[in-house]
This record gives sequence, C-alpha cells and structure tokens, in this order.
Amino acid sequence: MSGWNRPNTPTMAKANPRILALFDVDGTLTAARKVVTPEMTSRIAQLKKKITVGVVGGSDLVKQKEQLGEDVIHKFDYSFSENGLVGYHNGECINKTSLKEFIGNDKLNKFINFTLLYIANLDIPVKRGTFIEFRQGMLNVSPIGRNCSQEERDDFEKYDHIHQVRSKMVNVLRAQFPDYNFTYSIGGQISFDVFPTGWDKTYCLKFLSSADYDEIHFFGDKTHVGGNDYEIFVHDRTIGHAVKSPEDTMRLLDELFP
Repeated sequence: MSGWNRPNTPTMAKANPRILALFDVDGTLTAARKVVTPEMTSRIAQLKKKITVGVVGGSDLVKQKEQLGEDVIHKFDYSFSENGLVGYHNGECINKTSLKEFIGNDKLNKFINFTLLYIANLDIPVKRGTFIEFRQGMLNVSPIGRNCSQEERDDFEKYDHIHQVRSKMVNVLRAQFPDYNFTYSIGGQISFDVFPTGWDKTYCLKFLSSADYDEIHFFGDKTHVGGNDYEIFVHDRTIGHAVKSPEDTMRLLDELFP
C-alpha cells in the first residue's frame, strides 16, 4: 500500500488545510471488510496534498489497519477508530476512552450475559463464533458470529434484510436495558455496535476544532436513521455526503476536489 504521504512537514504544505474530508471505512473507502484498492489509495494520497484527510470507523484500530494498512495512523492526518474513542493525529495518540471504566464491570456483565442468552435462543440458518467483541469503547454484537466466512457473511446480510434479525434484537435490548442509556448502531453486514449515547461518530468532532477547520466534509454509506453514519452525517458541523460504494466516493471526490 504505497503512495501515501507521511504526516505534514513544513515542506509539505497543503493548498487548503482548513478543509477536512472525513471518511467512513466499510462501503466508503473499501468494500465491506475488504482491503482498500490501489485506486482508492492513490486518490486519497492526491487529496491529502490539497486538504486535510481523516478516517472514522466503528471497528477497532487492528481492523482499521487490516483494511487501510499498518501505517494508517500516518496515511491520514486523523485516524479515528471505534468512532473516535481511539484517536490519532499525525501519528500521535490524542485519545483513548474505556467503556469498562465508564459503565462498570457489573453492568457490563449483565448486558453481555443477556445478549449471549438471546443469541443462543435465536433461530437463524448459520451461527459461528465471536458473537460479542469487546472493544476499547464499545461492544460489537453479531448474531451470526464474526468468525463466519465471507460467503456466510454475504448470505446473512441478505437474510437480515428480509427478516430484520439485527433490528429486532436491538429493540429487545433497548427494552431490557432502558437505564443503560446505550445507543445501538447497525452497520456493516453482520453486526451492530453498542455504546453510551453520544459515543457515536460525532464523538470524533470534539478533536476537530472549528477554529482549525472551515469545512468538514463527511463521506459515509450508512447515513439512514439507525445507520452508524447517521449522526455525523446530519451534524451541524459537517457537510454530509451519502455514498453507495468506494467507486461512488471517488466520483464525488472528483466532483468536489478535482
């Protein structure tokens, strides 16, 4: 994954550093859970010479590196994983927030136990492993299990579109834990994220001062109500752009930043 620039130095001044383009990962920079293409790599590298670029994803930093490269915290001016609960600017860590410390272990265990029991009793065609992934600032819940193959992942996405497995599960969890003040955000093909309200992708905006940026353009594919890009897409500090694929993202970039 060559072709990306290291953090800005005085000899690498951008044309418009006060304009920031902030990208979702799955469905925006890459196909779902796939590795970034050389074409997208090249396009973002070109863009980075002109304006400030950042990435904000729901997955943890390990998965962000798998998809965008081990050097992702240098390839983008800003790298936000887990919605910004883990954040880097020019390769330096600027934030780490812990869900366990925020909510407490007892409440966390109750939620996890109930969720696992619900999945155990769930009647769906395929179940694999890793039904709950504990991350730095959120839980990722997958009814089929994150260990499924790509083919099983694709099949579940189609099945879920018809049977609304994830939406129904979210409704049950909301009813069971009304005092937890959790937000449930459905994204990707097989899972949904669970985190304290306010810890959605808008969380990263607290590290992007309005004194530093005149425009923040956000590009995402899950921009509908309930999607994990919705809150930041409609936020009053961003200019939201809904995309359908990485190819659509590049088309928009060519229009906005030729």
